[in-house]
Amino acid sequence: MTKKTIVALAVPALVLALQGCSTGPSSADYDQMAAAAIKASFVARGIATLDRIGPEMANDLCAQADVAGKPLDEKLAKQIEEAEMKTIKWPSDGKFLGDWKQGEQIAQSGRGMTWSDQANSANGGNCYNCHQISKEEISFGNLGPSLYNYGKLRGVTDPNSDAAKPIVEYTWGKLWNSRAYTACSQMPRAGSKGILSEQQIKHIMALLLDPESPVNK
Repeated sequence: MTKKTIVALAVPALVLALQGCSTGPSSADYDQMAAAAIKASFVARGIATLDRIGPEMANDLCAQADVAGKPLDEKLAKQIEEAEMKTIKWPSDGKFLGDWKQGEQIAQSGRGMTWSDQANSANGGNCYNCHQISKEEISFGNLGPSLYNYGKLRGVTDPNSDAAKPIVEYTWGKLWNSRAYTACSQMPRAGSKGILSEQQIKHIMALLLDPESPVNK
């Protein structure tokens, strides 16, 4: 009998045992059982390690608010955003934009971070999975807002100008760690979680903000 099979049999049995008690299982009991099942069901393999399923306070708080059907407490949300803002690393050379053509390739690619990938292989951004970006690509998700004309709609004619600085810095921060701006954001934290490198984020920045990018045509 495999470890997963044992867990699959043990968890329901534990649930029934708890249900036999006069008070019944509490939400904390269910949380513990779910955590135990998840932990036993995953194994470290290649670059896919178990730290991906570790607890995270913000995730727990946002999940609890979602179950309750109400927004996260405003004070807690602010605390999460302030903590996440501290994780943002600005460009080491002060330059925010790279090559939009490489940015398009990164946005198209969903490859990376699986057990079969090498640790030194470049990850994709998988941006089209949630966003419309360039007009030429007709296959895209709609979990996130459309990013077509992202820079154009925000009046960015020269990304290096002082006038563009606020939106350029915001875009960088959003890509690096979206929870710095929205506590319960489900957008992948490309920078703080090591999904994309600094240079890759620069290329995505160019895709969104470079006036020559097809996104802004």
